[in-house]
Amino acid sequence: MFFRQYYLACLSHASYLIGDEATGAAVVVDPQRDIQQYLEDATANGLRIERVIETHFHADFLSGHLELARATGAVIGYGQAAAGRAEFPIELLADGRRITLGDVVLEVRATPGHTPESISVVVWEHAGDAVPYGVLTGDTLFIGDVGRPDLLTSVGVRADELAAQLYRSVHEQLLTLPDETRVFPAHGAGSACGKNLSTETVSTIGEQRRTNYALQPMSEAEFVAAVTEGQPAAPLYFAFSARRNMQDRPLLDEARAPTELGFDELGGLQAAGTLVLDTRSPLEFALGHLRGSVNVGLEGRFAEYAGDVIRPDQRVVVVAEDADRAVEATVRLARIGFDGVIGAVTDPTVAFLAHRERIEPSARITAAELAVRRTQLSRLQIVDVRNDGEARLGGTIPGATLVPLPRLLDRLGELDPQLPTVVTCAGGYRSSIAASVLRANGFADVSDLIGGFGAWTGAGQPAEPLAPRQPARA
Repeated sequence: MFFRQYYLACLSHASYLIGDEATGAAVVVDPQRDIQQYLEDATANGLRIERVIETHFHADFLSGHLELARATGAVIGYGQAAAGRAEFPIELLADGRRITLGDVVLEVRATPGHTPESISVVVWEHAGDAVPYGVLTGDTLFIGDVGRPDLLTSVGVRADELAAQLYRSVHEQLLTLPDETRVFPAHGAGSACGKNLSTETVSTIGEQRRTNYALQPMSEAEFVAAVTEGQPAAPLYFAFSARRNMQDRPLLDEARAPTELGFDELGGLQAAGTLVLDTRSPLEFALGHLRGSVNVGLEGRFAEYAGDVIRPDQRVVVVAEDADRAVEATVRLARIGFDGVIGAVTDPTVAFLAHRERIEPSARITAAELAVRRTQLSRLQIVDVRNDGEARLGGTIPGATLVPLPRLLDRLGELDPQLPTVVTCAGGYRSSIAASVLRANGFADVSDLIGGFGAWTGAGQPAEPLAPRQPARA
C-alpha cells in the first residue's frame, strides 16, 4: 500500500494519497486546491488517481476536487447526506460502502456532527486484516479534540443537534474500531475547526480514548455542553468557502503569476476601490507603505487572516518583496477561494522611494510606552483582537475592548475613529493587520502594540478579567 499524508502548516490542513501498488488504483482524500504534489507523487509511484473523496464540504479551505477531476478524470465522492447540494457531478458514498483498490480496501462510515454529510474513511491495507491500518476522520475526530458543531448556525442548523449527532458518530462509528487503529485527521493545531487540537498529526484510537477530553466517559448531554462551549470565533471567510466548495467554480492555475503593475496603475485601481494587500512583515510595513493599504504578513497564517479582513468579492493588488512571493500570496489566497488578485507590485522599496508623497509609516509602541500613554490619555481606545478564549485564559489590558479579528469588519461601528487607538493581540502579528484595517477605514491615530499582550504582561503590567462585550454606540 502507498499511503502519504500532506500537511499544509499555514492552514493546519492534512490531505492524503492512498493507493494499491499492485493495481495502481489510488484516491486522494480532502485535497488542497493546488494539486501538483498529488499528481507528481502518483506518477512517481505508478499510481492512477481514480477518486477524490471529500469527508465533508470544507469551510476553512477551498478543496481541489474539481482540479483533480479535470486533471485525472477522477470521480468525486461525498457522504450520502450531500445529495442535491453540489453543482457538479458527485458519487454518493453510503455508510458501509467498501471501495476496493486492489488488496487495499476503503470503508466509508457516516459520521455526521461537524456537518450533516461528514464521513470517515477506514483504510484496510489488506482486505482480510483483523485491524485496519487507520481511519481518516476528516473534521469528526481530531488529535485532542472533535470537530466543532456550530459552524452551520448561520444557515439554521442548531449546534446542539449537530453535537448530539457527533456524540453518536464518535461512539458508534469510531470508538468501535480497535485501539491500534491509527487516526489521521484533516486538521491540526491552529485550525479554527476545533478548540483544543494537538500539534501531532497522527494518533491511535486507543490514545485518543485515553487522552482526548471529548472522549472521556460522559453522557450525551455532558458531551454536547463540553464541545459547544468556548469555541473560537470562526474566521470571516468560512461561510464563503463552504458555499464555494459546493459550486462549479473556475479552476486554479497555480503557476500563473499576477500582472505586474506600475505605481500609477496601482493608484488608479486603489482610487476605484481595489484593496491593496501588503504582504511584507509588520516591521517592513511600519517603515513605509502605500497610504490606505492593509498589511497581512506572508510569513504567518496569511490566508486565514487575510480572509478575516478582505471581502470575498473584493479585487486585490498584492504588494510583495519579489515576483515569487507575489505568486505565493496569490496561490495562498486561492486556497480559501479568494481569486480576486488582479495584479502585483514587486520590489516595492524602489516604487515607494519614487512616490514618497503617498507613502506613510505606521506607529508601533512598546508596552512601556503604552503604560505611559494610559496615564496621559483619558480617552485612549485599546482594541484587543484576540479570540474570546485567549482573553478569558489570561485576561486583557485594563479597559480594552475585545473585538476578535474575524469580527473586526462587522464591528467597526462600535469603535470611535476619532479617538487615539492602540491595537493589541497575542504577539503582534494580528495587531498589525487590525491596525492597518482601522487606518484604511478612516481611524486617524492608530498604533499597534509591539509584542502584543505577551509583551504587556511580560513587562509586569496589569491585566484584568475579560469584561462583557460592550454594546454598540448609538
